[in-house]
Amino acid sequence: MNNPTLIPAYGRDYKSAIEVKSDFYERKDFIIADFSHPYDGKAMNINDCSPGTVNIRYSKLTKVCVVKV
Repeated sequence: MNNPTLIPAYGRDYKSAIEVKSDFYERKDFIIADFSHPYDGKAMNINDCSPGTVNIRYSKLTKVCVVKV
């Protein structure tokens, strides 16, 4: 299964893609925001992702950052 689109967890938000990538690689949690995914709404981090890329929405969910896992 492909990796889902993620959004920051616990009310976090980011102003740049660099901040997003930094927190993702530091194993901080993100919420699955993909209604077709069986775990939609659940938290996950880099340890839970399969190899490939993930899309992470940030800046009040208006921008998308592609992160390599």
